[in-house]
Amino acid sequence: MLIGITGTPGTGKTSVAEALRRRGHAVLDLKTTVAPYVLEHDEEMGADVVDVEAWAEAYADLDGFVEGAISHYLPCEKVIILRCRPDVLEKRLTPRGYSAAKIRENAEAEALDVILIETADAFATEQIYEIDTTFIDSETAADMILAFAEDKVPASFGSLDWSEYVMSL
Repeated sequence: MLIGITGTPGTGKTSVAEALRRRGHAVLDLKTTVAPYVLEHDEEMGADVVDVEAWAEAYADLDGFVEGAISHYLPCEKVIILRCRPDVLEKRLTPRGYSAAKIRENAEAEALDVILIETADAFATEQIYEIDTTFIDSETAADMILAFAEDKVPASFGSLDWSEYVMSL
């Protein structure tokens, strides 16, 4: 079973993936596998355009987790969306050396539920689990992910509302 772990940059995907790996789970880092499938680099967005269909075909037999900001475009059986309050997200992204514009763009995307909306458009309600990582550590988030993966908790998403942040822009 392929389970995607997605979210805006800074929501904790890499840290949670490391926590899952420490527990012995197979976790593929999407960034380490996409290079052969990059169609172009969008300079304006500072992001690669990836041939998701070709990647998915190459990794069709993957059993485990795949972590990355575009994993919700893959043919996963379940998708976990990591979320973070936009003001906290900005603080997490600042040390990465991103430009102010890129930090703002990511915070706005988080406030506007961009990845949630993209995921909800592509997957059934029972396949999606949203986790607010604003004030929890990666081990707690990993516990929550495993509970959903093992059908111990129901799907859940759409309860976070950061419209206040949008209004302050």
